[in-house]
Amino acid sequence: MPEPTAGAVTAGDVPVETAIHATVADTTVADATVGLAADYFQSYSVVGLLAVVGVLFVAVAFGAGRLLRPVVPTPEKLLTYECGVDPVGEGWAHTQVRYYVYAFLYVIFAVDSIFLFPWATVFADPGYGATTLVEMFVFLGFLAVGLLYAYKKGVLSWT
Repeated sequence: MPEPTAGAVTAGDVPVETAIHATVADTTVADATVGLAADYFQSYSVVGLLAVVGVLFVAVAFGAGRLLRPVVPTPEKLLTYECGVDPVGEGWAHTQVRYYVYAFLYVIFAVDSIFLFPWATVFADPGYGATTLVEMFVFLGFLAVGLLYAYKKGVLSWT
């Protein structure tokens, strides 16, 4: 009887050697999958252990600070401190929204500059030139639209 090839084997004609080999291969694949899962969770357990150690370190530092510091509350210590100036009036002050808008615009353009440096290094690599150039112009286009929107809304005028 000739040896069956991989394409000629049917469900009813599987020789015993092939069936044993398939069972061993399935067991090996299952063991490898369990090994990969164990390695996967082991790497996360290291991260989890590091997080627990970090939280414990902070908790011990704050606890030691609380135990070692002198606690002598006086009325002067309970006053609001404003850069060495005696506080006058209430501690509540309204802030105009436009300052937050300036902060958001700054963050947007700071993120833009963060993305430009890696783009410049990838652009220099062979084979990535045209793709990264198009992607960066799309990114800069979105930023330009945001800046144009802020200009049209009058956000950029300092009054």
